[in-house]
This record gives sequence, structure tokens and C-alpha cells, in this order.
Amino acid sequence: MGEEAAKTEEINFTEVWTTTWETPYIMRLALSAGIGGLLFGYNTGVIAGALLYIKEEFGDVDNKTWLQEIIVSMTVAGAIVGAAIGGWYNDKFGRRMSVLIADVLFLAGALVMVVAHAPWVIILGRLLVGFGVGMASMTSPLYISEMSPARIRGALVSTNGLLITGGQFLSYLINLAFVHTPGTWRWMLGVSAIPAIIQFCLMLTLPESPRWLYRNDRKAESRDILERIYPAEMVEAEIAALKESVLAETADEDIIGHTFSDKLRGALSNPVVRHGLAAGITVQVAQQFVGINTVMYYSPTILQFAGFASNKTAMALALITSGLNAVGSVVSMMFVDRYGRRKLMIVSMFGIISCLVMLAAVFNEASNNAPKIDKRDSRNFARNATCPAFAPFTAARAPPSNWNCMKCLRFDCGFCSNGAYEYAPGACVVQSADMKALCHSKGRTFFKDGCPSKFGYLAIVFLGLYIIVYAPGMGTVPWIVNSEIYPLRYRGLAGGIAAVSNWMSNLVVSETFLTLTHAVGSSGTFLLFAGSSAIGLFFIWLLVPETKGLQFEEVEKLLEGGFRPSLLRPTTRENQVETP
Repeated sequence: MGEEAAKTEEINFTEVWTTTWETPYIMRLALSAGIGGLLFGYNTGVIAGALLYIKEEFGDVDNKTWLQEIIVSMTVAGAIVGAAIGGWYNDKFGRRMSVLIADVLFLAGALVMVVAHAPWVIILGRLLVGFGVGMASMTSPLYISEMSPARIRGALVSTNGLLITGGQFLSYLINLAFVHTPGTWRWMLGVSAIPAIIQFCLMLTLPESPRWLYRNDRKAESRDILERIYPAEMVEAEIAALKESVLAETADEDIIGHTFSDKLRGALSNPVVRHGLAAGITVQVAQQFVGINTVMYYSPTILQFAGFASNKTAMALALITSGLNAVGSVVSMMFVDRYGRRKLMIVSMFGIISCLVMLAAVFNEASNNAPKIDKRDSRNFARNATCPAFAPFTAARAPPSNWNCMKCLRFDCGFCSNGAYEYAPGACVVQSADMKALCHSKGRTFFKDGCPSKFGYLAIVFLGLYIIVYAPGMGTVPWIVNSEIYPLRYRGLAGGIAAVSNWMSNLVVSETFLTLTHAVGSSGTFLLFAGSSAIGLFFIWLLVPETKGLQFEEVEKLLEGGFRPSLLRPTTRENQVETP
């Protein structure tokens, strides 16, 4: 690949504001489509707080870890289907129509959850919302990308990432707002209907993607939209590049065929698509296996693991991590077109691995230094109150030294802290609503998910740092990369395949998180994420090229021969100008 295709210019963030100030229509398009990202973020984040109150209303949910995991992960399962269908639907009916269908699904899911009378109805509503999330997750960045000038495309697609994290932050604010309102979790889950209605109305006033229109022989409409996006002197060049791309793809289609199976076979036989998918799937899978959505879906629960027993306190502290995620998305907008996609992701992954290792160390120390069990307090707390697993030791002169609060909780019992000093030995008792109420009546704190810990503040610090290093790189960049590395004809299909890989990975992580923490503890779980992050870092370095500032057609040329990092390339003068 020569210098003309691979060399990119430094792009200042001020150029984004200048361009959108001169052409406000571009920002209107980006923000309107980006509401899909807001809905994506809200519906994946809101369950973190809503789950705490769903457990209080439905005893089965509180007692069954697998039921909690299904409620959380059913949106992810729906997103897999939504993304898979969305890829085909985008190419067949257009980006705009896909956004409108996603809004209908968001609205339907929200209404079902509001009236839910049993856990299975909540699960159904979460599934419907998941279909919408899957379609929005790939359609919104794709629509914004195809509506954006190449030089500021990364920053504008980052607005979708900003709105995803903004939606998650909003969900935590809404959770806190309804803590003392009757029907708590119903309000939390139902609020998402409002932005879905707003986006539906806005998208009715916006055009289809000019690239999709041109590909479908609606060239006059395509030109009209391009003239509203680009300066007059650039429109002809943009149309010429688009025409060349479409002609090549049409010739390809005449050879391959027109059915979905023909198109899939043609995509996988196309070297540009294959190399693009290798990069696109790599970043999407890596994004999930750093464990981010365990933090977003279970953030209050993780903070309870760290010793913050109160639902409200845990949600308030989780708001910090969600806010940092939103701030990180702004940082991504500022730097993604200046320093590049590849560099941001690699730096981000190094930071993520460091924070996960530190979190594993913090939770390990918290577990080892958990308060001991007071034999007398456990025996005399109340009639038949002693944890069955600990009861045989109450008659012994001294209980085993390895019995502390964490071991008590592993036997599905509860820990009532010492009234005088929270970190002193307390009672290991049966876990029930009655025992919790009795513990509180004595002016003590009842723990069932985590233990009193002097290390709790460190968990907040490293969770915050984890979000800070994740959000600007691995948070938004994978979606940017996937919106710009596929040929036009296969962009919906390939983007859908990559999005499905993201949601399948998300499902694996979210469905197993609570089970993992029970099996290997919080420390072991975060250590596993550190290991999977290291693997992801290697494959990003190996497979993902730099695409900042390149036209779509230049990206195609970059991928034709496959990407190799500089360390694996022969040292020639031509290669010295390529992506490092």
C-alpha cells in the first residue's frame, strides 16, 4: 500500500466544531440517529439498579442467581437476533427504516415491562428491548458514518458512543430518582419509552443514507443529500468515488448472485470483507471480554461485593463509574481523529489490564481480611437463626480460623455486622427477610452479597480508573472501526456479523458473571478478565489497521492485501509509511 492510501493527517478536534457549525445539518443527523445509542445505553444500564428492587418484589428472583442472570442477559440475547436481522434489513430496506423499527421495539418492550406481574413477563419485555438494542447498535453508527465527511467521521460516530454512555449515566440517575417511588423498578424500566418516541418522530423528518440511495439507483436523492453535507467543491469527487465503488460491487454481484446466501458467500470470498471481519470481530469480542458490561450491568452488585450493603448507596456510587464512562466518550471524540483508532485501543487495553489486576488484588485482600464470625453472637442472635453450615461449630471451644464473613456468605447465609465496630466479628445467620429486619432493628448492618471492608474505597478507585481507560478507547472505537472497514455492498451484512459477535460475547460474559463470582470469587473473576484482555490486546495489535482520515474507498484498498503490523512486515521504503 502506498503513501497516498495509508498516510493520514493530524485532525484537530476544533475542525469538528468548525465543520458542524458551518453545516449544522450534519450534527442534526448525528444526534437524531444517536438517540438509538442513548436507548442502547439506557436499556443495558438501567437493569443494574432495577434488579435490586425486582429481587425485593419477587422472592424467586432473589433466591435464584440463574434467574437474575437471565433477566439481565435476555436483552443481550435479543440483541444477538436484532443485530443478525438488522444487518440484512439495513441492506434491504435502508438505515433509516431500521432505526424506525428499532424504536417500535424499544417502545413495545418498555410497555411490557411496566405492566409485568411475574418475572417471565419482565424477561419477555427485556427480550423485545434486546431486539431493538441489537438493531440500534449497528444501525446508528452506520447511518452516522455514511452521513459524515471522512475527516471528522470518527468524532461524529463517537457521538453515538457518547450517547450510549450518556444513556447509561441517565439510567443511574433515573434509578436514584425512583428509589422511594411506589413501583420503583417499573418506572425505571418504563422511562425508556420516551426517547424511543422522540427518535421515531425525528427520523421521520430525516433522509436515508446517501450511499444506500446511490447503491439502490436513487442517485438524484443521493446527490441532494451529499450537497447538504459536503462543500460544493467536494461533492463531485465524493460522487465519483461512490460511483466507482458501486460499479465494482455491481460487477461483483452479477458474478455472485442476489440471494442472501449468495451475498454471504460472496462476502466471505471477498478478501476485503474477510480482512475487515477479522479486524471488526476482533475489536467487538475484545470489547466484551475486558468485562465492561459486568461493571455496567452489575455495578451496584459489585460495590455490594466490596462492602457497601445499602441499595441506595451502591447505586449512588455506581453513578460515579457511569459518569466517568460518559466523560471518557467525550475524550474519545477529541482524540480519535487526531491520534487514530488503533493507537487509542492499544493504549486503552494496557490500562484495562492494569486496573483489572489491581481490582483482583483489592477483592482478594478484602476477602482475606473480612470480619471473623462471633460464635456466641451467631448462637444467641435469635431462635433457630444460626447459619446451618456454621451451627455445628457453635458448641466448639473456638470455631475454625478460616470462618469469616466471606465464608459465611458462600454458604448462602447472611452476616449481621458487629454493632459497636463494623469490622469486628459478627453473627453468621440464616439469610432471610426476617433476619435482615431483625439485624437492622438492633442498629446493625446486614450483608448478603459482600462483607464490611476497609478496602471498599479502593474498589471504587480502581473501578473508576478502569472506566477512565476503557471509555476513550475500547468503549467507542470498536463501533467506529466497524462502521468504516467494509465495502458498501456488504456494509450492513458484515456490520451485522460483527455486531452479533459483540452481543454473543456480551451474553457469555453477563450470563456467567454471578456464577463465576460464586465459583472463584470476585478476585478470581477479575483476574480471568485480565487474562482475556491480554489475549484481546495481542489480536488487536495483529489484525486491526489504522483507518483515521481515510475515505471508505481508501480503507478498502488498505484491506485488499490484508494487514500486518510493522514488526511482521519486510522493512522496505514503501512499508515505512504504512500504519505502525
